[in-house]
Amino acid sequence: MKDKFKPWQRWVLFALAMAVIFASGVIISFLMEHSAEVVNIDYKKKIKINGIEARSIIFAENYPREYKTWVDTTSTDLHSRLNGRTSIDVLAQRPEMVILWAGYAFSKDYSTPRGHMYALQDIVHSLRTGAPMRVADGPQFASCWVCKSSDVPRMIEAIGVDSFYNNKWAAWGAEIVNPIGCADCHEPKNMDLHISRPSLTEAFSRQGRDITHATPQEMRSLVCAQCHSEYYFKGNIKYPTFPWDKGFTVEDLEKYYDEIGFTDYIHKLSRAPILKAQHPDYEIFKMGIHAQRGVSCADCHMPYNDEGGIKYSDHHIQNPLAVTERTCQTCHRDNKETLCKNVYERQQKANELRTLLEKELAKAHIEAKFTWDIGATENEMQEALLLIRQAQWRWDFGVSSHGGSFHAPQETMRILGHGLNKVFQARMLISKVLVAHGYTDNVPLPDITTKEKAQQYIGLDMAVEKADKDKFLKEIVLEWLQKAKANGRIVN
Repeated sequence: MKDKFKPWQRWVLFALAMAVIFASGVIISFLMEHSAEVVNIDYKKKIKINGIEARSIIFAENYPREYKTWVDTTSTDLHSRLNGRTSIDVLAQRPEMVILWAGYAFSKDYSTPRGHMYALQDIVHSLRTGAPMRVADGPQFASCWVCKSSDVPRMIEAIGVDSFYNNKWAAWGAEIVNPIGCADCHEPKNMDLHISRPSLTEAFSRQGRDITHATPQEMRSLVCAQCHSEYYFKGNIKYPTFPWDKGFTVEDLEKYYDEIGFTDYIHKLSRAPILKAQHPDYEIFKMGIHAQRGVSCADCHMPYNDEGGIKYSDHHIQNPLAVTERTCQTCHRDNKETLCKNVYERQQKANELRTLLEKELAKAHIEAKFTWDIGATENEMQEALLLIRQAQWRWDFGVSSHGGSFHAPQETMRILGHGLNKVFQARMLISKVLVAHGYTDNVPLPDITTKEKAQQYIGLDMAVEKADKDKFLKEIVLEWLQKAKANGRIVN
């Protein structure tokens, strides 16, 4: 059959057809996108949320997948070689830690952390918070609530930062009743990531940085950093403050504390001025290869999931080794067994140094006490006590960081190694003071092979501590919960 069209006409028809196809694609794409936006808006507005809503269950209907995985942080089924999802009594495993924290509440009770859903429950039940029977009682300040509940940003917004912190811990027992949840990381209008604790924003500002200019990928770590960082309680109101003005290394933070003359507590045995690290996860993470390559906390601890073609962030914040197919193996081509083995090897090597340092520090504190007892002077002990402070700061910095031996194994090993060097120097100086006072034998060491023996040695009456806590839980905490339910703070 003879072609009715000339060549130039065929090219014109072809161009017109392609234009129609392209235009149709653009229109269809626009309609689909517009339709998706409408569906998404309607979906998110099933329940309208205004302001800081601490009750995470309110978000459940709008974001069912995220909510379901957040609830999964109640899981206790993961048992790793080092910690897991269960609460393990660390002092029972490592009784030297009782000696290191003599004179501080951690010597009474310290367990491995569980999931976010347990954060509030665990601090209420901990012996560290005491047994306050009245709002003005107890050893701790309101600052101890700061990272345990989404009610904290709600209260800060309602009454102001100073009014919230300038109280004892028990003052807000009936208000701080919801565990870490949606409001800690998201603003409710469009669920953008936001910083709900002013302390982080202020720390950035003092460094000349504007946190509102952080990229979305940076925010996927910064929402974690507002709690998973080193901080101290500043001034009479015990205001949570990040000591980052000079930098993020263990030496930078130590210099900051030294210049302002800050000490967390005076050690009950050695009388050394001790710095207690909180959990410098963000600081050590920044020094590791993953942070240097632009990986965020959420990439590994909140990997994306797919359900029915819908991609969403898994809010079951957990050990990435539990789901390597969605974490490690998205970048690394090794199998799960190899990846886990690599992590455990690094952790085990760091743990070897940690154990050596713990044992040497315990001896240093006990030897220092003995030296005081035989008549040492402050001038004679000053240098040794400073070295003990520096050694224990490095031990605590390396140990209290969750996952530090993975986040930055070289830096963690460096920190622990320097701590070991400093405690050896401290013990040498103490021995010289002993010799100067005519004592040349070995210092007699007590039996601290169990948590109970160590606690008895430092003068703790644990039977009284536990009895008081039981009474507090049965009476005061019950009142807190009843009042919170009556005021609608908890969804029944």
